[in-house]
Formats: sequence, C-alpha cells, structure tokens
Amino acid sequence: MTSALEDPTLERHFKGHRDTITSVDFNSNMKQIATGSMDSCVMIWNMKSQMRAYRFVGHKDAVMSVQFSPSGHLVASASRDKTVRLWVPSVKGESTTFRAHTGTVRSVSFSGDGQSLVTASDDKTVKVWTVHRQKFLFSLSQHINWVRCAKFSPDGRLILSSSDDKTVKVWDKTSRECVHSFYEHGGCVTHADFHPSGTCIAAASTDSTVKVWDIRTTKLLQHYQVHSAVVNGLSFHPSGNYLITASNDSTLKVLDLLEGRLLYTLHGHQGSATCVSFSRTGEYFASGGSDEQVMVWKTNFDSADYGEVLRVQRSAAGAEGPVLASDPRPGQCSETAGLPENPGPLPGTRGRTRSSGQAFENPRDAGCHPQPEAGVSDALASTLEHIVGQLSVLTQTVAILEQRLTLTEDKLKECIDNQRRITQPRD
Repeated sequence: MTSALEDPTLERHFKGHRDTITSVDFNSNMKQIATGSMDSCVMIWNMKSQMRAYRFVGHKDAVMSVQFSPSGHLVASASRDKTVRLWVPSVKGESTTFRAHTGTVRSVSFSGDGQSLVTASDDKTVKVWTVHRQKFLFSLSQHINWVRCAKFSPDGRLILSSSDDKTVKVWDKTSRECVHSFYEHGGCVTHADFHPSGTCIAAASTDSTVKVWDIRTTKLLQHYQVHSAVVNGLSFHPSGNYLITASNDSTLKVLDLLEGRLLYTLHGHQGSATCVSFSRTGEYFASGGSDEQVMVWKTNFDSADYGEVLRVQRSAAGAEGPVLASDPRPGQCSETAGLPENPGPLPGTRGRTRSSGQAFENPRDAGCHPQPEAGVSDALASTLEHIVGQLSVLTQTVAILEQRLTLTEDKLKECIDNQRRITQPRD
C-alpha cells in the first residue's frame, strides 16, 4: 500500500543571484544545485549549509538554461550571448565555451549517456553536439519561430522540442526526421519534457495550460487548466506519477498523473515562479523565481515507496508505458489507469489550505488513491473495482435524488391544489 501523503515542506532557500532565476537543476549526487540567471551568472549551491556557493562568471549575457551531466561532473549552460559553456562544478569554475547558434540559446540538455548535448535557440533551430570536443553533429530546422526547449528521450533515440510557433515536435535522432508535431496549444510552448518511461511527453504554454500526450498514439492524454497565467516550466517526478509546474501566477502546482488532477498548490515565491526541477531521486524539488530566490522543497509524498514505484514503472513501461488517467478534468478525480474512456468526475473532492509561510491546497479525497505498486493488471483490476464501487455510490445517489424529486413534485402539486381552492370564487 502507498503511504499517506504529507505536505511538501520548504527546506531552505538560497539568495545570491542579482536577477530572475531562469533555470535550476540537481546534481545526481544530491550535494549541489546549479542555477542560471538573467544576471549572466551560473551559481552552484551546496546542499550542506556550511559550504559556500560558487559563482561562475563567463557569459556575456543572461544565462537561460543550466543542467548537470548525468555523472554530475559537468554543468552545461546556455546563454543569450549565443554560446554554450561546460563548467567543472568546483571552486575553480573552469569552463570551455563554444558558439552554438546565431541567436539566443534558450535551452541545453544532456543525453542520458552523457555523450551528447542538444540545444535550442531563437534562430529557430535545434542542434546536437558531442560533449567531448563540443563537435557539431546536426541541426533540426522545421520550427518557424524561437525554439524554447529541447530534450533527449530517456533512451536517447528521440528529441523533443517546443517553440513559440505553438508546436511541440518529436524528432527521430537517427533519421533526423520530425516524427510528429503537436498543435493543440493556443500559445507559445515554453517548456517540454519526456515522461521517465519515454512514452509520454508534457508541455507548458503561455496559454496557461499543461498538456500530456502519448507519443506512440499521438493522443492527448491530459489537459490541465490549473494556472491563471503563463506556465514557465515543468518537471516529472522520477516515478512518473507526478508532475510539478511553475507559473507567472507565482505558484507551483503538483499534479497527480495517476488520478489526473491537482494535488498541491504551493505559494512561496514573491512574483513569477520561473523554473522547477525534481531531484534525481524525487525526494526534493527546487524552484526559482523573479524574486531572485532559489527554494528547495522536500517532497514528502510516497517517500517510503520510491523504490517500489520506480520498479513497477520500469516493468510497466516495458509493455504498456505509464499508467495515466485518461482525459482528466482539473481538480477532479478520474482514476482510469489507462482505460480508453474517462468515467467522469467522482464526487467528494475537497480543498484544503494551510497558512504557515506557504499555503497548500489538497483536493485529494479518501475515495481515490493510485495503485502503482501492483503492476498493470492488478492496477486495472483495482481500478475497475474502484469504478464499480463509485458507480454503486452514484446509483444510490440518483435513487435518493429521484425520491426527493418525487416528494418535491407531490408537495408542489399539493401547494397548487391548495392555491386553487383558495382562489376559487365561493358560491
């Protein structure tokens, strides 16, 4: 059984940047956090409070994106100065630099094996490079506006890109062809990433929405309208069960992908929340904002079951991919665990807010819990049993409503008869 959820807690915050934080990432060893900022600096923050932060100066303009290599021995940074730098995250801050694009480099990301880099730019292209010697390999150029983000799939065979042309594109790395374009967003697509299983993608947009697609069927799985302003960034929990988002409405939102609904709203940043990232283990997440602060939060949910959830996700992804709720409505519980149709909202969602420096909303109700630990077939059986139970509740509710309606009709008829008797003229 999964453990009870606890509220995420703000563990600590870092202040040292002199402008908006644009990007944040954890080292796999959990000892460091890298951030980029509009102040043109890269900073490496040490999780141990007694160790000071490193400030890396080298870029001539705003740093738009940072990421640790899988090994944690390098940090890549992308800048408005059209270059990419590779830093050694130690006190010396040694780096190599190369001119990557003819416009602002919005995004830089390592492949899973740490051998390649993918960059995205305002010059409308996505480029792939070797990490060793930073050799240019090839360019992808079907976008017709700025490319905000580019990522490798977990297995390294696909590349995902999102653009101000309102599209998300999936590319085959070997053939260099665009496999599919997703057009559903109504605004610029600010950020996109692969689900840990590699079978789904999520994208955030200036239209205030977050969308999740299955890239095998190219179907829209989930559509969240939980923010009231531009969504700037998102990050999948390593288990694949949760997605966290950051928005100009100053909030972070934790979405439960199994149930297809909002789990928490976190208020911490003063001003826009510009970026967010889970740690490699999922135990923490970090966020950055226009308030120049970096916040580190302890996740707290399902902490006892990370290993089991990850094991099941790996086995499930082999044949079926992730088990996600299908076609959810924001704030509603629609646990369908991959079933083709959404049985509709289940009754009884309740909100909760707590004020202790940060506020949380938890619309989870006791009748809906994900069942990731049992594998796909058991999860489906459990879900079907759950749906049957909820249908039984709905049937009882409808029966009660019908009785009340009948009583109301009888009462109304009695009132009308009485009114007639009163108004009829006497002989």
